[in-house]
Amino acid sequence: MARLRTPKSLDVLLAELSLADVFSLMPKYGAIDVKGCYLHWDKFQWRVDKGDDAQAAWAAVKLSRQSISKYVNKLNATDNTMFKYCVPDSLHAQLHQIDKLTGGGHAGGDASFFSAGERDQYLVKNLMMEEAITSSQLEGASTTRKVAKEMLQSKRAPQNKSEQMIFNNFLLMKKSLEKKDEELSIDLILELHRIATFEAIDNDAVPGELRDHNDINVTDMYNEIAHEPPCHTTVKERLTLLCDFANACNDSSDSNVFIHPIIKAIILHFMIGYIHPFGDGNGRTARALFYWFMLKSGYWLFEYVSISKLIQEKRGDYDTAYLYTETDDFDLTYFIYHQVDIVLKAVKSLDQHINEKRQAFYQFMQWIDKSPVSKSLKRGQLEILKQAVNEPGKVFLVTHVAVEFDITQSTARSYLNKLVDEDLLLASKSPNVKTMRYIAPAGLRARLIM
Repeated sequence: MARLRTPKSLDVLLAELSLADVFSLMPKYGAIDVKGCYLHWDKFQWRVDKGDDAQAAWAAVKLSRQSISKYVNKLNATDNTMFKYCVPDSLHAQLHQIDKLTGGGHAGGDASFFSAGERDQYLVKNLMMEEAITSSQLEGASTTRKVAKEMLQSKRAPQNKSEQMIFNNFLLMKKSLEKKDEELSIDLILELHRIATFEAIDNDAVPGELRDHNDINVTDMYNEIAHEPPCHTTVKERLTLLCDFANACNDSSDSNVFIHPIIKAIILHFMIGYIHPFGDGNGRTARALFYWFMLKSGYWLFEYVSISKLIQEKRGDYDTAYLYTETDDFDLTYFIYHQVDIVLKAVKSLDQHINEKRQAFYQFMQWIDKSPVSKSLKRGQLEILKQAVNEPGKVFLVTHVAVEFDITQSTARSYLNKLVDEDLLLASKSPNVKTMRYIAPAGLRARLIM
């Protein structure tokens, strides 16, 4: 990837160019292109029609964007420059699509994803584990997904830094949900950071403590400095203003300023990365704040949505979105577009995942319904049985089942023992281990339809 080309500021362009030339191009070059893309100069310059002056066309774009821009009060990039963003039609359309798919902050029963009885099923923990694992891998955790999931399911202690990061992120997701009804405060930000970085922090940073130095920077793929965070002496003030921004009501009918909740959550995410208040763990804390605000705003579905996996798949695009904002008059719209696209893909992925799980269970139910045993088993027991049928030899442990199905260990044990009583699982205990193991026997499928 070539190095990013930084555009000239609008003031410089207007001083250098003929205003008549710029105005003549405004009907042709607007805030977005014909495909709805919000292009940075780095890409825009190559898409200017032959015969048109690229700099004049860019000035036309900038004027169009300026006319619909909103400034984010109090969130200054520098002493004299505020962050800004705009919401062109293509961004409006994506936000509307997310609202439709997720119920737009309505109660869970109003959306098409889960029935009331499914919201507390095993899917919850599985998806929360997915986010915890991928978010940690973004920050450098290196372990297999299988090992990581086994650790979370069994609740065993992390054995190395990578596992600790994943365990921390799992707790972080739970804490974000727990704190969704609270206002944002510096203390809450510190608490989230403390959880995210417990025994998994670098750069001599301290969990839950703001940086007290400027010996920190963010590098790009060429190992060159891409971002120099603001002076550490301004961090506390910046976070105080960020909390004010988060706590301000911007979506009520009597508010004079409307900020879509998804945009606001994305801005919170960006600002933690920009301020870089900690020596390490800023990314983990930023993503936690995104989830916290989405849940606070009534988007309950984001308890299940994993954005980190999609960020990880194209990490370069994520980093570039930050750079686009910083190199073009602190225009947050680039980062907002990127994150909205990620959120939309994540929501669609969740929809597909749930439909596959639902279809698999319904197919199993149609099949198992031919067996008399199905009438005596509960939904959770049938879920376990489905796994046992599909994976002969699979070992079930009480701790694993409790975590996966979000139930108590006592309930998990009763589910497994019921399946043993029905001669559908084998119970085994090693002489040297106290833990009971429940094993899926071979030939279970054939036995069930006899």
